[in-house]
Amino acid sequence: MSLAALKDAGYDVLTRNHAEAILAHDFPRELELLAQVLLEFRISLSEIITGGGGESGLTQRLRHELSDLNWRKHNFEVQTVVDGHARTGVSHEVDHVKFAEAGALALEIEWNNKDPFFDRDLENFQRLHALSAISMGIVVTRGSSMQSAFLERITEWMKARDLASEDDLDRLGIGARTAAQRKTVADQIARGVPFSEAFARKFVADKFGQATTHWSKLEDRVLRGVGNPCPLLLVGLPASILD
Repeated sequence: MSLAALKDAGYDVLTRNHAEAILAHDFPRELELLAQVLLEFRISLSEIITGGGGESGLTQRLRHELSDLNWRKHNFEVQTVVDGHARTGVSHEVDHVKFAEAGALALEIEWNNKDPFFDRDLENFQRLHALSAISMGIVVTRGSSMQSAFLERITEWMKARDLASEDDLDRLGIGARTAAQRKTVADQIARGVPFSEAFARKFVADKFGQATTHWSKLEDRVLRGVGNPCPLLLVGLPASILD
């Protein structure tokens, strides 16, 4: 199982600075297991909507699966010594690090943060690579097809469950809805937009807007050179994993 298998399954995949060659030569088993976890991962629309769009249980499952393969949280402690005197140390925390015989792989999952978190991750990878602490940085985020599919898929989910009013949502305990959110939906309904679509529009705009972490924001940064010269593997989760 390889990066080609991810691409064939609709995942966005981008490598930089010879990352694909490094994975194939030095980390073939680690790549195989990582690709298998990603290919088998599924997200239900119900947990996205009822959970309010946040991380909660859905990426915790992915984190646990990685942890089971010894991709564990790690703090890299860096201490500078000048003429025998230690300067103030710094630490770089990475959510998932896989220590292997050939080196270390660092991985961050950015499901739904503000997009500047990409800068933090990539710059962190850059510093750690410069120190020879890691061989590569990996980022997993929402893919382009998933980002584009949210509005239609959430609208369909609402229609399939005959959710046609705020009362229906309240009975299901769907997220904390502010007065402003309810008013926006009501205003759209007054203009003839069906409730399911009006809710989906507001939900997607609030939770998965352009200023959040998703593929195009990550790709733009990497193509501008953020994180260079650290080898990078970027993976975008596709719409096909939405159950």
